[in-house]
Amino acid sequence: GRQHCRINDQETNGKTSAASSNDFSDPVYKEISLTNGYINRMTREELRSKLAEFKLETRGVKDVLKKRLKNYYKKQKLMQKEHISGESSYDYICVVDFEATCEEGNPPEFVHEIIEFPVVLVNTRTLEIEDTFQQYVKPEINPKLSNFCINLTGITQDVVDKADTFPQVLQNVVEWMRQRELGTKYSYSMLTDGSWDMSKFLNIQCRISRIKYPSFAKKWINIRKSYGNFYKVPRNQTKLTIMLEKLGMNYDGRPHSGLDDSKNIARIAIRMLQDGCDLRVNERIHGGQLMTVSSSAPLEGAPAPQMPRYRN
Repeated sequence: GRQHCRINDQETNGKTSAASSNDFSDPVYKEISLTNGYINRMTREELRSKLAEFKLETRGVKDVLKKRLKNYYKKQKLMQKEHISGESSYDYICVVDFEATCEEGNPPEFVHEIIEFPVVLVNTRTLEIEDTFQQYVKPEINPKLSNFCINLTGITQDVVDKADTFPQVLQNVVEWMRQRELGTKYSYSMLTDGSWDMSKFLNIQCRISRIKYPSFAKKWINIRKSYGNFYKVPRNQTKLTIMLEKLGMNYDGRPHSGLDDSKNIARIAIRMLQDGCDLRVNERIHGGQLMTVSSSAPLEGAPAPQMPRYRN
């Protein structure tokens, strides 16, 4: 019943044209198309009134409201026709937003080390944040934080001095995920705000700590891509604060706190799921390189978390 967040328009168009001769000749799709045309002509107030009638969220910019109402009608029509596929999304989504050491201007030779490891666990069935994990990390290469980093993240020198090193924190993350039966009893996926958390920060940190890249983090949902494709907005409108604003929400907490950022990203993911988006893995790392995952790839959850081995 949920609409997939396509990787790009070419894929979407290809899918539609391939299916139009059979699936989309069904009268229900003509009905949905006519409804969509009617929704496109509605004012923002008319959209909000209709959404309120169905007890749906009324906050957000006009394009978001249109998408929400279209998906609601589509889902209702397909349910009436018993056209829903048996496909389901992940049971859980783990939102991660690392904080790392940094300097003003970020000189190219500067090595970023993870100093905060948060995880926010979203239950895709209840559409709620079910649990959170957070630990600070002691940097090894640049143990002294810059004033710029302290002011940006709110993480003080005293906090990182008392923290565990990265391998120990990663072991704690793995244990926390295991206790929640992720990858065994429940399917799950990692989710980040952009590509950097996994492809850059985690990748670099594993090399610094001389451990292999963890298998559970090799694929993830880049919510910026998902949001842009689902709501049909350009990539420059997918920054965290802009996404919240367009959905009619305010940032909650302290910006650049890893845990607060993760919670706000989770709020966006929940709203997208409510609006009918099937959040799917769309990026992966292979041989240290960032790659795109096609939206037509089979739905596959992340493996049960394990502590990676040390490098030789």
